[in-house]
Amino acid sequence: MKKRIRFSRPSPALAIACIALFVAMGGVSYGVATGSIDSREIKDGSIRNRDFKDGTLRGNEAKRDGWGGGAIKETTLGKIPASSTRWALIDEGGNIVEQSGRFQVVSKPGANGQPVTNPNVYINASSSLVNKGLGATTSLRNVGGGGFDGDVSIARCNTPRVTCVPTNTNNDNTLVVRSLADNADATSGTRGFYIQVSE
Repeated sequence: MKKRIRFSRPSPALAIACIALFVAMGGVSYGVATGSIDSREIKDGSIRNRDFKDGTLRGNEAKRDGWGGGAIKETTLGKIPASSTRWALIDEGGNIVEQSGRFQVVSKPGANGQPVTNPNVYINASSSLVNKGLGATTSLRNVGGGGFDGDVSIARCNTPRVTCVPTNTNNDNTLVVRSLADNADATSGTRGFYIQVSE
């Protein structure tokens, strides 16, 4: 004769305990809502622009170089100052041959009371050269010889290191250039040169 097994209905307390055990073993967790979400609850790359209210993100909340140009309203950017370079070409006699504008030779060998033995050329740029970039290069000359060598130096007048002597040269607008075959030898041949002023 077979025995019949009878199951009794579990008590409500036992049922709740079983459900709690099942939930705990299943890995599902529940927490109390705090009104905020932090990085632990967000999957990387899951939040898009549309998820943010306009004006709620600040620049210090982005990683360095994390936003492209399309994320920046260009009208909010300040004006970036334009950089320009003026130039002039001066020949072996200290005369301006070509220029972009506003340069004037104020002294050279044999002019403005400057001795012929002083090979420097003094050029007024018509504006202050303080905090401006200055450059000079020997210009190439393939007619008449002496065009493939040269030694050139440039400086602004009226500085702690350079005091220009000829009349009307020791001021912030004037630069001095020495351009010879060999600047250590004042008797070596003069060379034409380019000057550049970056503003």
